[in-house]
Amino acid sequence: MKYARKDAKAYARAHMKGIWAAALTPFTDTLAIDEDGFRRNIRHWLDELKIDGLFIAGKQGEFFSMSIEERKKSFELAVEAAAGRGQTIMSCSDQNMDVVIDLARHAQKVGADYIVVHAPILHFFKAQDETLYEYYRTIAGKVDIGIALWSHPDSGYLMSPQLCNRLADIENVVAIKYSVPRPMYAELTRLASDRILVSTASEEEWLDNILELGWQLYLCSSPPYLLQTANDRRMREYTDLAFRGEAGKARAVRDSLNPVREALRGTRPAEKPHAHQKYWQELLGQVGGRVRPPMLELTQEEKAATRAAFEACGLKAGTPLAKAG
Repeated sequence: MKYARKDAKAYARAHMKGIWAAALTPFTDTLAIDEDGFRRNIRHWLDELKIDGLFIAGKQGEFFSMSIEERKKSFELAVEAAAGRGQTIMSCSDQNMDVVIDLARHAQKVGADYIVVHAPILHFFKAQDETLYEYYRTIAGKVDIGIALWSHPDSGYLMSPQLCNRLADIENVVAIKYSVPRPMYAELTRLASDRILVSTASEEEWLDNILELGWQLYLCSSPPYLLQTANDRRMREYTDLAFRGEAGKARAVRDSLNPVREALRGTRPAEKPHAHQKYWQELLGQVGGRVRPPMLELTQEEKAATRAAFEACGLKAGTPLAKAG
């Protein structure tokens, strides 16, 4: 690791900045991990799209369809491909705490920068805050690596700003992906931004959160590599303008992406987000690949509608990513 446990918060404050993207995992026609394609995507995202960090093996990455060994392998591939290019945060989320800790230790061992752990599904709702505090305190005590919390409606509940503020006191808790309504994450920013980096996955709220809440981190979803090409890095552009305090210019660039956002949102079939985003990647020249069951593939009609919207949205198709020599 690049820092000691006691320095985790300070290290994250200094280095965990900018645009972070949640990686989709490309699968081949036989549903194996496309290791070469994954490496090519990572190099493209970090070198050409100027993304600052990558969230590996999360829900976008279909971790729920992967074995523990495959999840570990994806960590290794990402660290290898990102070396010298950008940072990594590894999703160690699981309902079994032993699995979480095993994955966290592996992430630490192979050189990941941080880990993220989703709030678990709770089968009993008595003493919920104490249960969650003990959950994260126990995990944090087993590793030295910096930990990002993650609260999302998928858990069946949302962690309150007050609970997250308490969790922010844990020595190696450094950030939170807080997928909640804006009043909740604004309140947590007020309470705990001196101890953890607060962020949320909504790209459309990112600029306002820089300008109004002083955020330094977008953590994270797929827009950084779906809304941009090597020759059209408008998310990077408006982010840098905002960090420089050029709010008016930043808003103009952000708003110019509305046709792209609408094309993505308007063609995404219900319950097919992964397949849709992977097909969009292919239209951009990236490596998309298959989704694993039980995720659903796009029909030919859905692909045709997506291609038509893509061609009309204002992004140019990228050059297909070169295979490793």
